[in-house]
Amino acid sequence: MSNEIIAVLGAGSWGTALANVAAENGHDVRLWSHRASQVAEINETHLNTKYLGDNPLNEGIVGFSDMQSAVENADIVLSVVPTKATREVAQQLVTVLANIDHSVILMAATKGLEPGTYKRVSEMLTEEVPAKYLKGLGVISGPSHAEGVIKHDPTLVSAASKDVVAAEKVQAAFSNQVFRVYTNTDVIGAEIGGALKNVIAIGAGALASLGYDANAKAALFTRGLAEISRLGQAFGANPITFMGLSGVGDLFATATSVHSRNFRAGVQLGEGKKLSDVIEDMGMVIEGISTTKVAHELAQKKHIEMPITSAVYRVLYDNVDVKEAIQTLMGRPVSQEGK
Repeated sequence: MSNEIIAVLGAGSWGTALANVAAENGHDVRLWSHRASQVAEINETHLNTKYLGDNPLNEGIVGFSDMQSAVENADIVLSVVPTKATREVAQQLVTVLANIDHSVILMAATKGLEPGTYKRVSEMLTEEVPAKYLKGLGVISGPSHAEGVIKHDPTLVSAASKDVVAAEKVQAAFSNQVFRVYTNTDVIGAEIGGALKNVIAIGAGALASLGYDANAKAALFTRGLAEISRLGQAFGANPITFMGLSGVGDLFATATSVHSRNFRAGVQLGEGKKLSDVIEDMGMVIEGISTTKVAHELAQKKHIEMPITSAVYRVLYDNVDVKEAIQTLMGRPVSQEGK
């Protein structure tokens, strides 16, 4: 495995965990954050306490608050900032790449959809970053809680790109004995699955808070995955993708774990807390909240049946009680499975 220069933009939990994987593989890893205090902590103590507690980081990670210093001569750049910050950071990246006349493999590891435009993260990056600065563009998706990755819990993810060579280069850079990367050419499916599983995870957390057992959880997962697949296929995704890491795998991990912010948000909503209080309590971005609104609007626009997404939307945005939302779902007219 050749030594690569890898810049990770975004020092949240997932960005830091990915940086740590790359550093453990012996690469030159630069982790960028706009917070100088966070960069100082990473460099001086090899910790990122806000996001990953007292889990030590590989000393090969170097923190930067100056993006140009982080990106200079990089082979691979990972964008791991919240969906709402993706365009702004991409614009900063373009300025840097133009200044140094450099092109990179750009991979997004953010799971969300843009409100208003309904764009996937890779579409946003395509719009913001001129092709001349790209050696390849794709996404990293799959069942991967940062808290598990940093503790070397065996993890499998997908590097999806239409550029197979770029995906394989990312695969080689990040794969090791505890972190395995598969390649995939279905970028649409990987992104739709990665974004919409957060919606179902909110519902799963609400079910858990109310004490529902395996039957209800299995029903939610199965019918939730059907909704994700229907929407994804409407945009050209391969249905097989939703049976893989970016579909059922990511859904299972996110909708069953307390490490999932979306799951924890659902638990609090099920306990009767207001959405504003849930957001304040979490202190970190809960991508599923905005994704629910986007998915709900997309379903209406495309005339796609997504009753679970609609139910989560009503809880989040119409202040409908969780139990009432469940009763509405169970009271829908019976139909044939697969439709």
